[in-house]
Amino acid sequence: MSLNPADFSALVAADLSSLAEAQLLRARRMVTPVSATRVRIGDREYVNFASNDYLGLTHHPRLIATAAASVRRDGVGSGAAALITGYSDAHARAEATIARWKGTQDAVLLPSGYQANQALIQTLVAIGQRAEGGVRFLIDKLAHASLLDAVRGGSAAFRVFPHNRLAKVERLLADAPTGQLQVVVTESIFSMDGDAGDLMGFVELKRNHPFFLVVDEAHGSGVYGPAGSGYACEIGVQSNVDASVVTLSKAIGCVGGVICGSKDFCGAVVNHGRAYVFTTAVPPWAAVTASEAIAVMRDEPWRQERVRALAGRVRAAARSMGFELPPGDSPIVPIILGESASALSAAESLARAGLLVVAVRPPTVAKGTSRLRVTLSAAHTDGEIDQLLSELGALKRNVK
Repeated sequence: MSLNPADFSALVAADLSSLAEAQLLRARRMVTPVSATRVRIGDREYVNFASNDYLGLTHHPRLIATAAASVRRDGVGSGAAALITGYSDAHARAEATIARWKGTQDAVLLPSGYQANQALIQTLVAIGQRAEGGVRFLIDKLAHASLLDAVRGGSAAFRVFPHNRLAKVERLLADAPTGQLQVVVTESIFSMDGDAGDLMGFVELKRNHPFFLVVDEAHGSGVYGPAGSGYACEIGVQSNVDASVVTLSKAIGCVGGVICGSKDFCGAVVNHGRAYVFTTAVPPWAAVTASEAIAVMRDEPWRQERVRALAGRVRAAARSMGFELPPGDSPIVPIILGESASALSAAESLARAGLLVVAVRPPTVAKGTSRLRVTLSAAHTDGEIDQLLSELGALKRNVK
């Protein structure tokens, strides 16, 4: 006899109860944006150290004006998938602008970074079927869930390698079957540890073991490279990256995701990327606002300089207090505390001081590595940073 609805409801309740007991239950809360660095929850205002708005562009007057003008002119939605009637001049111009910015031949705009990663992997699976030995993905263990979900959910073979362990990747490549397309998937800046992928090392590997290199630049774009063009551009390896993904919802301050690559590969995405083919196109206002954000990054380089300086300051101060931090120089500052209860308690303590910092727990991170994930913005004032460091110092002193 099949499970009846009442029994299913009991299973759901038991699952939620077990999550709560393990201090892993998540719930949404109403957050009202006040500015690029401040939010209101209930009747209280907080300094926001949990956003990915690295350059403070979500409330930039030029972006707001651009979005408003587009809404009045183009409406609030695109109305259809891009291959039907949802692809406009605004989309085409934004893709061309982003491709020039990233130094690639072409780009494809999608409603989110998650969908962009899905469409990219789906395209490689489809094209890989033409290879003699099919396709195999080699993906970093700490890659974003959207990449892992896409790789694991497809029909292709895959191997997960330890974070940044190039020796393991080299052994896998050396043992690859003849004629099999090898795809290495990594990130430029990892979202939870805030450290960099060893892109230079992967480029060196490609000299002896050819493979297709995919780099998720979600957290590198805007913060690194000329005019925020990304970490790969900053270290001079962009031409060795075969396909990359940019999210428009972080440093760019808008919404959407973009696949960047060769003209032919982007054409393949339009035909084989199911997450692109079967979704409504991003609204025109998001497309034109993304283009304006790139112009702002060129016009206001101080934003990139400031967020990187703040990252250096906060990282150095946290280490001097005795906190454990992974290596890196990004504005994602993970303060490792160990157990979920410790991270939750620390986040609650900061909240009482008016600071919003997220406690990140399993399964987002590995068991025993729960943390405070502090994220910084160019819009944070020196006073807000001083308060953060003061409260972190008090937390450390109170840790038994």
